[in-house]
Amino acid sequence: MSHGTYVPIVMECIVQRACKGRPREFDLDEALAAALRVFWTKGYDGASLTDLTDAMGITRPSLYAAFGNKEALFRKALDLYEREKLAYVGEALKAPTSREVAERLLRGALQMQTSDCEPRGCMRVISSVACGPEADSIRADLMERRQSSQRALCERMQRAKDEGDLPASTDVEGLCAYLGAILQGMSVQAGSGATKAQLEALVETSLLMWPGK
Repeated sequence: MSHGTYVPIVMECIVQRACKGRPREFDLDEALAAALRVFWTKGYDGASLTDLTDAMGITRPSLYAAFGNKEALFRKALDLYEREKLAYVGEALKAPTSREVAERLLRGALQMQTSDCEPRGCMRVISSVACGPEADSIRADLMERRQSSQRALCERMQRAKDEGDLPASTDVEGLCAYLGAILQGMSVQAGSGATKAQLEALVETSLLMWPGK
């Protein structure tokens, strides 16, 4: 091997090692949080790749390398949303009475949806409404997540009924569907510009109608 051939090979190896060991140029958690806000504001369909990369401060190749495609990024953002923004749901289910469960769910939703620091409305509702035919898998995932949450709520209310906290005549599934409809309606109204006072009135009225103690 001649000296002229040896030098380029050595330089190529040095460059490869440098690239391999180069740290990521952006923070994954911060980028995902930025993507979450875009999806939360615009829904899955409404969020373009340009919207996402601009908000995340990365290029499209970097997005694909770190998160996969848009669908995979959305699922990761949705996981973050449920883990952080909907943490109150799991805590509400631990309340000692069915009425307190309902109150914590309603007031938790009210606080989140009227925060000046967050987009209005529910990310799951916004995205499910906006999904077009090409996003059937996203819609199916959102539906399964909602159904899972509803099952957990129904199990808690059934326990309340079994313990005598709810009247023996209570239709547990109907009661949970009612509460779910109120929560979803709050999200839609918040996204449409309803004031905090208006949503608070909805919460208070719903609690007055609750059959539990």
